Amino acid sequence: MTANTEHRPAETHAHTHGPGCGHEARIHGDHVDYLHDGHAHREDNGHYDECDVCQCADCDDVCADCQCKDCTCETCNHNTCTCEHCSDECISCVCLECECPTCVHAA
Repeated sequence: MTANTEHRPAETHAHTHGPGCGHEARIHGDHVDYLHDGHAHREDNGHYDECDVCQCADCDDVCADCQCKDCTCETCNHNTCTCEHCSDECISCVCLECECPTCVHAA
């Protein structure tokens, strides 16, 4: 799930995204997005880029926060982890020994 094909630098911030920065963090495939003001930033080699937006016709959510019913976007992941002790969506699963075939964990 690495469909980051377009380089879109995010606007400059007066802070660095990370724990305690005030923005909600979401695991999105192989990276963490920081959600705010209707968009998502991801760290990319020391700077922040805008992250993917859902490609479904009736949706304009960022993929890390997409709420589409029947979503077909390749960079959104709404599956639920199939591990018996987990009920997270696959995109935010934090199982230490996850065996779910559709979970994608941040590196």
